[in-house]
Amino acid sequence: MKGNVIVGQSGGPTAVINSSLAGVYRTAKDRGAKKVYGMMFGIQGFLDEQYVDLSDYIKNELDIEILKRTPSAFLGTCRYKLPAIHENKEIYEKIFEILNRLEIECFIYIGGNDSMDTIKKLSDYAIVTGQPQKFVGVPKTIDNDLALTDHTPGYGSAAKYIATSTKEIIRDGLGFSYKKSLVTIIEIMGRNAGWLTGASALSKGEDCDGPDLIYLPEIPFEVDDFVERVSRLLQEKSTVVVAVSEGIKLKGGRYVCEASGGSDYVDAFGHVQLTGSANYLAGVVRERIGCKTRAIEFSTLQRSASHLASRVDINEAFMVGGAAVKAADEGDSGKMVVIDRVSDDPYQCATGIYDVHKIAND
Repeated sequence: MKGNVIVGQSGGPTAVINSSLAGVYRTAKDRGAKKVYGMMFGIQGFLDEQYVDLSDYIKNELDIEILKRTPSAFLGTCRYKLPAIHENKEIYEKIFEILNRLEIECFIYIGGNDSMDTIKKLSDYAIVTGQPQKFVGVPKTIDNDLALTDHTPGYGSAAKYIATSTKEIIRDGLGFSYKKSLVTIIEIMGRNAGWLTGASALSKGEDCDGPDLIYLPEIPFEVDDFVERVSRLLQEKSTVVVAVSEGIKLKGGRYVCEASGGSDYVDAFGHVQLTGSANYLAGVVRERIGCKTRAIEFSTLQRSASHLASRVDINEAFMVGGAAVKAADEGDSGKMVVIDRVSDDPYQCATGIYDVHKIAND
């Protein structure tokens, strides 16, 4: 590697997103990069020429180990949608002017579906205009919904937090003798994929039976059926725990959270902020059944809970960060690193590389 590397973080953080950053830095340095720059606040900050030399922050191996376990996005993040090339060519000209000035050889972006859209557009522009930079994406999302990869870094740690917290909530309910029945509804992240909400089932063990009901966004939600199921459960037990995805929808496609007013906020990619499903359903149960209810939103706690980060997740996040630099250095561009499962028992994974056009916004 003769030039410099630049890396950015985008979208919602995870408990291990900085481990991928550490993997990028370590591998870039090992392969001879002169400098490794970090974009402050993703591509949006880069457009304002906000970037740092990561060597100013990472001095030794201890700093790398600390970075691997640091919560949230060390460089800051963004939700910025690059326009199509024909819509605003000037933005691309500005980006590549900065890249050339900094002598960037490899552009690494850590993120999910929308972030891979950035890699796709930049690599396409580089090909059309004959620019030398290589663009490679590093997978990151707690939702576990990126195509072509066995799983995504960040999901394992979020699943661990959700399973642990769900067990604690269930045990909390079992520890009291309520004069009135209690229904607790836990709202878990997941716009269109139910992996995170499904992870609540991992709370089941010798000390509790796990959630009584689990509702995923892939299956249409029926309010009347939900109330009937809860009512039947309350005839058998005094405490009921329900796990629902924030993205559960009614048959017509309307989000349940919209019934409570929801949120008016829409990000650059057209995603409505989802919040309030648990509160709304707790109100419905309280009104129709007349029992005590409690709504709990894990919210951002589930995605940045580094105190419960999975060791395997940390190591795999580091691995894919390094693999992205290796791929770019060896000539790959317009690609994303994926995790390929080699074996279930013993558990073993390796990295692969796939065309980002088959992944971005899929």
